[in-house]
Amino acid sequence: MSTGYVESGRSGQKRRTRDHLLAAARALINSGDTPTVEEVAEAAGISRTTAYRYFPSRTELLAAAFPETQTTSALPDPPPEAVDDRVAAVADYVIERIRDTEPQQRAMLRLSLGDQPHELPLRQGRVIPWFAEALAPLRASLDEATVQRLAVALRAVCGIETRVWLSDIAGLAPDEVGVLQRWMIDALIERATEVPPPV
Repeated sequence: MSTGYVESGRSGQKRRTRDHLLAAARALINSGDTPTVEEVAEAAGISRTTAYRYFPSRTELLAAAFPETQTTSALPDPPPEAVDDRVAAVADYVIERIRDTEPQQRAMLRLSLGDQPHELPLRQGRVIPWFAEALAPLRASLDEATVQRLAVALRAVCGIETRVWLSDIAGLAPDEVGVLQRWMIDALIERATEVPPPV
């Protein structure tokens, strides 16, 4: 939906309508659905035509309902000096955030695996840059390409994809998932200081 539509004429009412649609979408997502624009319109008690003015596609609707963060760094202030403490701080933040927003994360994952080409990029990654920042102390001994590869590996370990596999396929309890993810992250950091990841 164009911001122009919301901001033009009766903008307060339009913002409330948009917020009402997003609240309905989040409620459906939290119940385990990956709702269509029509389903959200019905749940919100708003006409389909109106809903489509705000969200012309399911992708746009779900992307808008996805939890946003304005966080530019996941490191505490001041950041720890040791690389393992820095990575642990980022990992804890990411794992907790994904756990707390798991229904929305799963909905976006389902959408990304669909047959339809995406009209929008689903999300721009923030986690890889957060890990790259945490790995800064390793730049004295590893080149930039290696640091970036390690950041990608760390992101893979703590993402929703890994959480889904560990809980749905491996059958781990929710708390066990986070513990195992942290163990894998610690193992990656320990191994990277001995043998850098392949580039």
